[in-house]
Amino acid sequence: MIIKKCSEVPLEKIVEKGVSGVSKQVLLGPEDGAPTFTLRRFTVAPGGYTFYHTHNFEHEVYILAGKGVARSEHDEISISEESVILVKPNDVHQFVNTGKDDLIFLCIIPNPD
Repeated sequence: MIIKKCSEVPLEKIVEKGVSGVSKQVLLGPEDGAPTFTLRRFTVAPGGYTFYHTHNFEHEVYILAGKGVARSEHDEISISEESVILVKPNDVHQFVNTGKDDLIFLCIIPNPD
């Protein structure tokens, strides 16, 4: 069993085109011996946003704090603390912080083969 505190995991600022105000922590993943899934924690600053993108795997998202919208190619849906989101494979998606505080969420993805 592996047990950590989030505060012990390095925070990586994502600095790429198409992203603004986003930091990521890989809480558990292959480097920890997790065989199937990677658990990540994202922090999106007020006014910030993640990539508007798609990929061929599902992922599950749990909003820990803050307010924002989950954007798809069809609409925008308000999200806030305790929202749970399933992003299906190949769904275009983006998370945007529309609040005054950080938008913080957990994201679970499958490990690469």
